[in-house]
Amino acid sequence: MASTDIDYYELLQVSRDVDGGALKSSYRKLAMKYHPDRNPGDAESEAKFKAINEAYDCLKDPQKRAAYDRYGHSAYTQRMSGGGGGGRGPQGDFGDIGDIFETIFGSAFGGGGGRQRAQPRRGADLRYDLEVSLDDAFHGKTVELEIEVSQSCGTCDGSGATPGTSERECRMCDGHGKVRAKQGFFVVERPCPTCHGRGAVIENPCGDCRGEGVVDKARSLEVEVPPGVDTGTRIRLSGKGEAGPRGAPAGDLYIFVHVKPHAVFQREGTTLLTRVPISFTTAALGGTVDIPDLGGDDNSVEIPVGIQSGKQLRVRGAGMPVLQGRGRGDLVVEIAVETPTKLSKAQKELLKQFRETETGEECPESKGFFDRVKEAFGS
Repeated sequence: MASTDIDYYELLQVSRDVDGGALKSSYRKLAMKYHPDRNPGDAESEAKFKAINEAYDCLKDPQKRAAYDRYGHSAYTQRMSGGGGGGRGPQGDFGDIGDIFETIFGSAFGGGGGRQRAQPRRGADLRYDLEVSLDDAFHGKTVELEIEVSQSCGTCDGSGATPGTSERECRMCDGHGKVRAKQGFFVVERPCPTCHGRGAVIENPCGDCRGEGVVDKARSLEVEVPPGVDTGTRIRLSGKGEAGPRGAPAGDLYIFVHVKPHAVFQREGTTLLTRVPISFTTAALGGTVDIPDLGGDDNSVEIPVGIQSGKQLRVRGAGMPVLQGRGRGDLVVEIAVETPTKLSKAQKELLKQFRETETGEECPESKGFFDRVKEAFGS
């Protein structure tokens, strides 16, 4: 470290009651002015730059500044060079240069004071694919699941350390969680390779979890599948994912729903579609059919006279429930007119009479014809 007998406050051109912000601002201006890269080959500027850094390193630290205000240079020199406490540690002179880079390039190249340990990483999120029937999707269901998932170690309570012991401060980074290295003009800050940014290390890892604080176990869960779910619906169970290492928060469990095909109904959102066969006499004469929905209710559907195959009739409010809402969608009924393949003699005779009436030929038995058709075909 450069030594100087000049008063630190005079050197930094500030008053003795200067606050931290003004002190830093003045330091930056002077450091930029006298930086060796801006004054190549100028020994006087280089010495001035070192003296400015020494002064700022002292005055920016409240404890060092108090000692300097009371004892002057001798107290600071003894504090910095003597053994036992107060040394700069692995940060060295890089912190001061880092402040200049913070001014020029932003915080990516700078670095504030204080310890900024890496936060323990959160546990991983998990995905589970759940198949349910259309009936379950209509009514809702409570599903029991059993999954293999990382959970907090019961032996060490998730700390990762053998019971009765604890982690200690990392000696490589003095608990900062990161180290700095000078590379030419730049100062590079990296996570500490010893503690991986945590600022602490475990000397006696737990034997059950090997210091991770988590172990794999089977877990039973109850999942509430609400009415109205559809394929692609995602149910989030907060904190039911993998446990974070060494006491970090657990991740989430995401249940992805898949609705199985139904034998009778097809689904489009909240709309249910079904195909209903009717006899050709019902299609010709009209009538009524009862169609049960997934809720167990019978829906009476009026068949208009002369309906054709493929015609769709809509029943309001007989479809799927609205997910996390009110009401239900519609039931759409597609009509399929069936042509009989096996006819009795009487049925054939009646159809012949019907054909004759279609062609305009006289038919002495046409009186009451449609009543007889209806009776013969059971419509």
